[in-house]
Amino acid sequence: MTKIDHIGIATKSIPDAIPFWEALGFIPSGGGLVEDQGVNVRYLVNESDTRIELLEPTDSDTPVGKFIQKKGVGIQQLAISVDDVSETISKLLEMGIRMINTEPQIGHGGNKIAFVHPSSSGGVLIELVEYV
Repeated sequence: MTKIDHIGIATKSIPDAIPFWEALGFIPSGGGLVEDQGVNVRYLVNESDTRIELLEPTDSDTPVGKFIQKKGVGIQQLAISVDDVSETISKLLEMGIRMINTEPQIGHGGNKIAFVHPSSSGGVLIELVEYV
């Protein structure tokens, strides 16, 4: 079933960002280092199961680090949960959609992920997530 999985927000400091989201009713619910992506992540969830993913780069030369340098902190990506990332990638490529990843990558928790290039999705970086 396809659904919005989470909204990824680039931040310079996860500990500094959490109090704002807690004031809005979100509570921390996991996270950790994703070495391949060069990012620390922290998920927050509210009572309606809406999830926010705070993204703190480990270095300025990582994708999230470069995003912050170019655009500043803020919404970095919209994640969509899909049943099969490989199948979704194939379908999008057949449609002429530009992909950043043409093969699934490993994201937080060992889940399969892939990114759709913003030029094909109205200027929004889309992360596809398949839970394993």
